[in-house]
Amino acid sequence: MPPEVVADVVQPVEFELPIVQESRLPSFMHQRDGHLTRELLLEPGGFGLGQVPAKSKPDATTTMVCGYCSTGCGLNIHLKDGEAVSLTPTTEYPVNLGMACPKGWEALTVLDSPDRATRPLLKNSSGKLVPTDWDTALRTFTDRFKEIQQRHGTESVAFLSTGQIPTEEMALLGALTKFGMGILHGDGNTRQCMATSVVAYKQSFGFDAPPYTYQDFEESDVIVLIGSNLCIAHPIMWERVMRNPHGPEIVVVDPRMTETAMQATQHLALAPKSDQSLLYGIARILIENDWLDESFIEKSTTGFAEFAEYVQQFSPERVTQDTGLASEQVERLAETIHAGQRVSFWWTMGVNQSYQGVRTAQAIINLALMTGNIGRPGTGANSITGQCNAMGSRLFSNTTNLLGGHDFANDEHREKVAGILEIDSEQIPREPSWAYNEIIEGILRGKVKGLWVVCTNPAHSWINQTQCRDILERLDFLVVQDMYHSTETARMADLVIPAAGWGEKEGTFINSERRVGVLKKVRKAPGQALSDFSIFRLVAEYWGVGKMFQKWSSPEAVFQILKQLSAGQPCDITGIDDYRMLDELGGVQWPFESRGSRVEGRVAENKGSCLSLLDPRPSNERRLFEDGRFYHADGKAKFLFEDPRPMPEQPSDQFPLVLLTGRGTASQWHTQTRTSKSAVLRKLYPAKLYVEINPSDARKRGINPQDSVIVMTQRGRIRASAFVTPNVQPGQLFLPMHYEEVNQLTDAVFDPYSKQPSYKACAAQILRL
Repeated sequence: MPPEVVADVVQPVEFELPIVQESRLPSFMHQRDGHLTRELLLEPGGFGLGQVPAKSKPDATTTMVCGYCSTGCGLNIHLKDGEAVSLTPTTEYPVNLGMACPKGWEALTVLDSPDRATRPLLKNSSGKLVPTDWDTALRTFTDRFKEIQQRHGTESVAFLSTGQIPTEEMALLGALTKFGMGILHGDGNTRQCMATSVVAYKQSFGFDAPPYTYQDFEESDVIVLIGSNLCIAHPIMWERVMRNPHGPEIVVVDPRMTETAMQATQHLALAPKSDQSLLYGIARILIENDWLDESFIEKSTTGFAEFAEYVQQFSPERVTQDTGLASEQVERLAETIHAGQRVSFWWTMGVNQSYQGVRTAQAIINLALMTGNIGRPGTGANSITGQCNAMGSRLFSNTTNLLGGHDFANDEHREKVAGILEIDSEQIPREPSWAYNEIIEGILRGKVKGLWVVCTNPAHSWINQTQCRDILERLDFLVVQDMYHSTETARMADLVIPAAGWGEKEGTFINSERRVGVLKKVRKAPGQALSDFSIFRLVAEYWGVGKMFQKWSSPEAVFQILKQLSAGQPCDITGIDDYRMLDELGGVQWPFESRGSRVEGRVAENKGSCLSLLDPRPSNERRLFEDGRFYHADGKAKFLFEDPRPMPEQPSDQFPLVLLTGRGTASQWHTQTRTSKSAVLRKLYPAKLYVEINPSDARKRGINPQDSVIVMTQRGRIRASAFVTPNVQPGQLFLPMHYEEVNQLTDAVFDPYSKQPSYKACAAQILRL
């Protein structure tokens, strides 16, 4: 362009600069206070933290266990003026060895959510929840529940609890309701995740006893994962697998190509719910080739001959037909198990959440027993628990088991518990509680009129959600005790009681490997929220049974009571002095008997020198059944088996696909009550629901990636975004369980022994919207 044109087009722009007095310029440019100055400066944090913002610089640290999943990681909590400001994983804690998953890193953040329950809320005459005072809330709680019991009997009030609160709180709730309030029926949300393993272990071993330690992940030369997406569900356990120096065979048995299956050396993508046939077929191959530990079978088990005869019907042809696997895949897995010196079998929800979960879990246990892969490093039939304190719930919640793993129907057990608690044994019911599903059915039948929901969210998480919500609406009085007032169940409540969360109270958790760990109060609960322990104590006073619980004065006082209750049980923890001992040792695995009991037991059994038992410090890694002795009266484990059953809801012309559900990402947890409160975690998973569909099924239906689709079952229909992927097999769909709408589709069928819901598979259809 010629210069004169440039001159015509580009004209100089005149503007005025703001006048800044020369004397003010230095202070303006070098401001020492304000949001953009001091708060952005980093300072040495101390305690090995490196550079941190001044507001997060701690003046002290303490340690405690994480409050999300059952892994039970150790966390260093950084304190400033006595309040937690940040955290890091504990490097020397024997569980996580300095590692943490995204949920653990964000554990403190979710305590600051604006939807925390900070005051009691009571539904007014217009049906709206409005703030009230504690006295009114507790009087209403007591008057309404007592009125219901007087009109309809003591069984007309029930409770649903959780695996997310400390053991001491669970025990107080169970004792208060059953021994003080006359409530017979109560269960926990652990029914949704671990009931199958509980029953399987009890029937096979004689007690609910996961035998392993996390070190076994690093000691195995063969790791078999059945219905377990360890990478996503328990990422720190997967990190322990990655530390294994033996180059192990990693076998994944799962219909879907999960993140864990992608890392496996063998992936057996079997048909949904065909696990039993596969496992029985493998047992037959092991028997036919004499790949057995006959000495262990003879010494430590019963029922093997009957089992060996039974599995002869599971020929290669039948197993191939039932599972859809090639016979070579099945044979290779059997050969891999035989070749392994230290084989460990692991399972989670893919087994537990099934209409035949107990027998499937026992089919896994049978493989470990017949090959002698139990009681040694790197071995075991190992159920991985779900919630942070599901193991505590299993032993001390006083729901389907009497406190300490005792039996309600056993007179000696009832007398023992009554003596320790200084109550009349007649105050202890002679029968266990209804299971979760039976309580829900009891509401439907008009038997249960009042329900106390503590730290769980059935309106989101219970199977066949629409029906569940309809049933909850039929209650005369619904009380929800939670740290958030915004949960789906809290929004339905007549009374909301504000509770403290993890980090705002004290107690202990018991993790998957039976390790008892300490929880500490490092934050003040917001507003008027109280710890569940304090709420239960207040309820006891208002109900008029406060004297019964005088000795239950603090969480640590209750821990001492739990020690007494555990004495002589497989879960004996009488050797643990106090919380300080747990803190110093990095947790302690049960059993850990008092020193006197350990010496007497060893001498009585003639097991050699007992000098080592005088050492009060237990090993950080201890597994069960090292002596080949189990908890049945004869000291032997049982082979248990049963015919596999077809999936209750088979695909049809109307619903030709099989819908699978499971964990979505490592940054999501259950109903997202907490994880959705973290901006960091929300960035790590899709904001909207998606459904995985195989490319061939997508092409047939004209579905493209990211299309809006409708997923339907007999129970309802929901919208989702299509994720077209070969990770699911043709004829199958997958939905992550965390999103609110997913359980509108799931089928309410249950294992006959454990009463656990079968969330994992049902018939479905998908259409482009």
